[in-house]
Amino acid sequence: MRIYECIVVEGKSDTAAVRNAVEADTIETNGSAVSEEALRRIELARERRGVIILTDPDVPGERIRRIVSRRVPGCKHAFLTKGKAFGSPGQSLGVEHASAETIREALRHVRSEKEHPEVTAAVTRQDLLELGLFAGSGSRDKRARLGEILNIGYANGKQFLKRLEMFQISQAEFTAAYEQLLEEEEKA
Repeated sequence: MRIYECIVVEGKSDTAAVRNAVEADTIETNGSAVSEEALRRIELARERRGVIILTDPDVPGERIRRIVSRRVPGCKHAFLTKGKAFGSPGQSLGVEHASAETIREALRHVRSEKEHPEVTAAVTRQDLLELGLFAGSGSRDKRARLGEILNIGYANGKQFLKRLEMFQISQAEFTAAYEQLLEEEEKA
């Protein structure tokens, strides 16, 4: 599998894991202290080839994603779930520990940022509250699973709503994902 866009990762180990999974060029941020130089390289890559952000599904990884996304609008996003970002038992969480197939799967489900930020999302905060996704017992687990189904990653309630907007998740797409979640819960 060849990826044309440059993939933004956190470090050298992530680059090795990505290159083990796909043929692609990477840009390393060298951790959560994203340098001005790295941001300039990402801007240039975005203009010339496009960019896919693939960071660890943890707090520092999400921080890097936000920094890059704010500075370089129009990036695409690939997400790993926490459950699939571990290699062997006892290893830490991260892209570098994900299997090649997990990385390929994340890259097959890349999401693009919303091109027209003035358009409001079809799913509202009230919808999330009514469905028990914003707060309350089990809301975190439900958001995590919906994030997997929709390929937008895990986020807290506020960030989950922002991602629904950013990736232009339609009411129909959201409803189908929520129904899948309910079916899974019934079977469990």
